[in-house]
Amino acid sequence: MNAITHDPDNKCYLISLEGDAVAKVYYEKKGNILDVISTRIPDELQGKGYGKVMMESFLTEMKASNLQIVPVCSYVVHYMNKNQQWQGLLAS
Repeated sequence: MNAITHDPDNKCYLISLEGDAVAKVYYEKKGNILDVISTRIPDELQGKGYGKVMMESFLTEMKASNLQIVPVCSYVVHYMNKNQQWQGLLAS
């Protein structure tokens, strides 16, 4: 799994990709629920499968931290719909 760092000051998680490149997952926190509002893959890495790398690392971290998510970002909605194994992380 790629290294993940929490940046609470900027309300995001940083996921190491290749070289110095990092993906970012932005959120708003309400208790133990994160509204995932935006994701970002560096332009030079778009279309190379790093969205999946970002989501797998992020969701593994959410599970380990006992946090749930509410997908707001359209990519996260799409990813969660296609990957049923992560449905248990969705806030009800």
